[in-house]
Amino acid sequence: MARHIACLTYDFDALSLWIARGMTTPTPLSRGEFGITGTQRILDLLARYDIKATFFIPGHTLESFPDICKRVHDEGHEIGHHGWTHRKPSDLSRDEEEAELLRANEQIEKLTGRKARGYRSPSWDLSPHTLDLLIANGFTYDSSLMGHDYLPYYARSGDEAPLLEPAKFGKVTNLLEMPISWSLDDFPYFEYLVGPAGILPGLRPGADALANWTDDYDYMTEILDWGVITYTFHPFVSGRGHRMKVMDRLIRHLKNGGATFMTMEQAASEAIREGSSRDG
Repeated sequence: MARHIACLTYDFDALSLWIARGMTTPTPLSRGEFGITGTQRILDLLARYDIKATFFIPGHTLESFPDICKRVHDEGHEIGHHGWTHRKPSDLSRDEEEAELLRANEQIEKLTGRKARGYRSPSWDLSPHTLDLLIANGFTYDSSLMGHDYLPYYARSGDEAPLLEPAKFGKVTNLLEMPISWSLDDFPYFEYLVGPAGILPGLRPGADALANWTDDYDYMTEILDWGVITYTFHPFVSGRGHRMKVMDRLIRHLKNGGATFMTMEQAASEAIREGSSRDG
């Protein structure tokens, strides 16, 4: 019997994204703080449809806004690891990265009673040490890589990519990768940003993003009997009124298309079982 899983995930960065970019004047910080309002609206929407989602929350957000983070947990959503700051692991030393991993996990355990099972890198960029650190700290899955669109796979550690030689592939680990894509992320479609690298224009009509998001799900159902599609939202982005309506329409399309909604941890567990049954 066909089974198509949809994971709604929310990177609840709040202020941390802007602080990591060095944008600490009042206006960018207020953009991040709007994520509190956005999260409240998103939680109301998810409750209306009785959907459990995954919120990847930096430790900075957990410590700065404990009340709304408690509501996320109290309403049954998964809390995933998203660093302590929103700095990219590739910009950190191994010791700095490990310190962030441990500090944020302390806050997650304080809130939920257990350490996070899943990790998503800030800015979706890993360091050469990330996967090994995740494995050493008992994580079940990562959601930062883009090697497939619908099928989870086991991540490799130690790949090498020299400029003038063939790629050298590292060992396959026991850390499950729950792949993502910028095309299934709200930030590139919607967010206007001026930075050192130029201007991200954003501000696209919601219908543009919705068409891509629904078509990707429909294609999965056409080619696979079993698969997982992962959508990434940011409350300060998709919490705006017209974008909340897009999220509502997406959920209704997925429901009408037979999607099974799961947290990332639930989907990862099923993917592991699926792989075991196929292997055995």
